[in-house]
Amino acid sequence: MISRDPSVLLLTVCLFAGVLGRGDAAAQGTPPRSGGAYGDLVTFYKDFRAFQKPKLVNGVPDYTAAAMAAQAKALEGYKQRLAAIDPSGWPIAQQVDYQIVRAEVSSLDFDHRVMQPWAKNPGYYVTFFTEESDQPKREGPFAEGAIELWSYKQPLSAPDAAAVEAGLKAIPGLLAQAKGNLTGNGRDLWVWGTKSLKTQSTELGDFAKTAPANLKASVEAAVRATNELVAWLDTQAPSKTGPSGIGIENYNWYLKNVQLVPLDWEQEYALHVNELGRARALLAMEEIRNAKLPMQQPISNAEEYDQRHAAALTEYMAFLKDNQILTVKAYMEPALRARLGKFSPGPRHFFAQVDSRDPEIMRTHDYHWFDKAWMVQEPPASPIRRDVRLHNIDNTRTEGLATGWEELMMQAGMLDARPRSRELVYMLVAQRAARALGELFMVANLMDIEQAAAFASANVPRGWFDLQTGLIRGEQYLYLGQPGYGTSYLTGKWIIDALIAEKKQELGDKFRMQAFMDEFNAKGLIPASLIRWEMTGKKTPELEKMLK
Repeated sequence: MISRDPSVLLLTVCLFAGVLGRGDAAAQGTPPRSGGAYGDLVTFYKDFRAFQKPKLVNGVPDYTAAAMAAQAKALEGYKQRLAAIDPSGWPIAQQVDYQIVRAEVSSLDFDHRVMQPWAKNPGYYVTFFTEESDQPKREGPFAEGAIELWSYKQPLSAPDAAAVEAGLKAIPGLLAQAKGNLTGNGRDLWVWGTKSLKTQSTELGDFAKTAPANLKASVEAAVRATNELVAWLDTQAPSKTGPSGIGIENYNWYLKNVQLVPLDWEQEYALHVNELGRARALLAMEEIRNAKLPMQQPISNAEEYDQRHAAALTEYMAFLKDNQILTVKAYMEPALRARLGKFSPGPRHFFAQVDSRDPEIMRTHDYHWFDKAWMVQEPPASPIRRDVRLHNIDNTRTEGLATGWEELMMQAGMLDARPRSRELVYMLVAQRAARALGELFMVANLMDIEQAAAFASANVPRGWFDLQTGLIRGEQYLYLGQPGYGTSYLTGKWIIDALIAEKKQELGDKFRMQAFMDEFNAKGLIPASLIRWEMTGKKTPELEKMLK
């Protein structure tokens, strides 16, 4: 099965967009429409976005079996209502919006049919976060009502303290409910989800030391509730013996209908095997080319860290501007400079190994912060694209571009003065490929988390993807609970590379990277395959077939 000819990967990117299954009754008594206008889609979208949130009972989101069964039943009406809207005569941009909405509806449908994170993944009930995610929506499935502590200025103002307290007060009820909701038998999700709750307990405990006096009781209650759930989960863990992967058939459906990725499991496997081999082979050639040059040494102290990271960011922004690669806006550099981080003596996880040798490389992956700034400063005109996408369905765009940008900037000449840094870029590609293969093995139930982590570690050169740092297992846990995330980095890169090639072929000498990126960014944070459709104006045969 996994020996399919990888030459299929050289085909032009295609979009598979399946049609939602029809339900039996319209949602909330709304009759199905025939045809419909774009305004109907926007109305549906607003209705669906409100519907997909769990109902609140005494301020606590309700994920009980009865509540989820009721939502799943009502979802059939929404599926029917959306299927009754025919976008085929609309402008391409509006047809793309339809597919965005369809993917979000499909993602909720998949949650009910397959994932059921509220029943299978204890980590779903983590709702206290001290650090900002670089994604528009925090990676992974989580319950409603997150407390994003990082987003509040310290010390907390009275209104902010009240908002935090409201979130804290929901935690005991939510975690008490979780004991009845969690019935899954997947061992990896159970064990690693429990570890996520242990982390929440630690972070709540740290917050308790500095929280305003009027919040301490609520923080302490949240800590107790978290610890009580952890203790219960630990007692149940020995009985959890089943696999946690969703299986290849379900994975293929998810890629096609939610991620809107034009590959199946076998093709993803071929792509990532090829990328791992390419990265390791080119790394070997770079090492030969650079053999007479000294090896790069990691940053050794805080002063060096601050100086080199600041200089790297300045150089990077100048490179983008001077080479007309990207239209540089005033808010972009501050968005990156605010996240340069601080020196840590180690042990260094994989990305710190890269960052401590050439800080400019990871600034390219920090394109994420450009994305988040753009969403605030220059949101898309579409009322649908202005919102953050559910279920990270935009990760082929967000992670795909950030990953592809590393190698694109290298090829554009950013590292010409530092040949050894080219080695680091291929290390990054190898790491993304190895851990994505771990995801593919896990979803197919060919490996558990420990085996996938060991596989990824063994296949990244130089021993930098060290099992001792904790990063690798945490990533594999995320990919097990959020299928398609681990593969999105290189799959998205592949789609975007193909789009660049196609636009270059179309425009010839008139192609300008800055103009391309201006148009690309203006499409918003949506699946990369939809951006490709909108920018080329080409509806693939596969998409045509699906929309009939």
